[in-house]
Amino acid sequence: MPTLIGKEVGPTGYGLMRMTWNPTPPSREVCFETLDTALELGANFWNGGEFYGTPDNHSCHLLKEYFTKNPQNADKVVLSIKGGLARGEFRPDGSEKNIRASVDECLRVLDGTKSIDIFECARQDPGTTVEQTVTVLAQLVKEGKIGGIGLSEVDAETIRRAHKVHPIAAVEVELSLWSLDILENDIAKTCAELNIPVIAYSPLGRGAFTGEIAKFTDIPEGDFRRLVPKFQGENYEHNLKLIQEIVALAKRRGSAPAQIALAWVRSLNNKPGLPTIIPIPGGTTKDKVIQNTQGIQTLSDEEFAEIDSILKGHVVQGSRY
Repeated sequence: MPTLIGKEVGPTGYGLMRMTWNPTPPSREVCFETLDTALELGANFWNGGEFYGTPDNHSCHLLKEYFTKNPQNADKVVLSIKGGLARGEFRPDGSEKNIRASVDECLRVLDGTKSIDIFECARQDPGTTVEQTVTVLAQLVKEGKIGGIGLSEVDAETIRRAHKVHPIAAVEVELSLWSLDILENDIAKTCAELNIPVIAYSPLGRGAFTGEIAKFTDIPEGDFRRLVPKFQGENYEHNLKLIQEIVALAKRRGSAPAQIALAWVRSLNNKPGLPTIIPIPGGTTKDKVIQNTQGIQTLSDEEFAEIDSILKGHVVQGSRY
């Protein structure tokens, strides 16, 4: 099993974003059932954010309530929290004052129910260097406020520079069948060289590979994905061809398309020159967690080669944001 900061985690983690950053968030009862199921099925790496939701209802609030009710589960979970944005704004602020305020606020909300195993600034502040950012976070590790340091949405050079200041516990980047950037821009290669695990967010292409979004209007009003170019107009009409190929493969395999997409990400762990990769699919219900963690785990060489051929024949159109 892969390890993060010395703790074993399952081959699939769990992303909390959809629970608190959803136009119609599920009830706490549904959330808790979903989290229980994730843990029972081995998805014990949980990834949340201080900005996933509102100032009064984000990941840390949900987790505080969950671990208050289930204190026996706190030590079973490896928790990663993203923060470091300017107060009340969606922009990075890498000053020591703000990073400390972000960590302290997350700890205040968690209220001792769960430690922060990994903390990462959601984006690197262009006004500060990564060396400055990691130096502050390293001091917070020394003070016992966080267990380790993660990086989010950074390039290969930034990873190398950061790792020289303090060992990096994980790098969180987007990776899916329609977001292959890290396999082509040295990020995955660099993480492999430095033995840094990759946390693959949006491994289902923001839901594209669930097979449930046949057209743009299937995306609910107010959903962030309506702003993503890959889902819009001619781009999505083009990208649907790739999705339909994966849906057809899944049907032949007797699996859900989401299971094929996740198995592809996990199968990258068997490829030379790549780091440990832990996908963190979201999902607001028990059934989604079961689907994402059960069934096919990795692809055969033949299936992987078939998908490689499909990807080469259907280059995705539209940017990630």
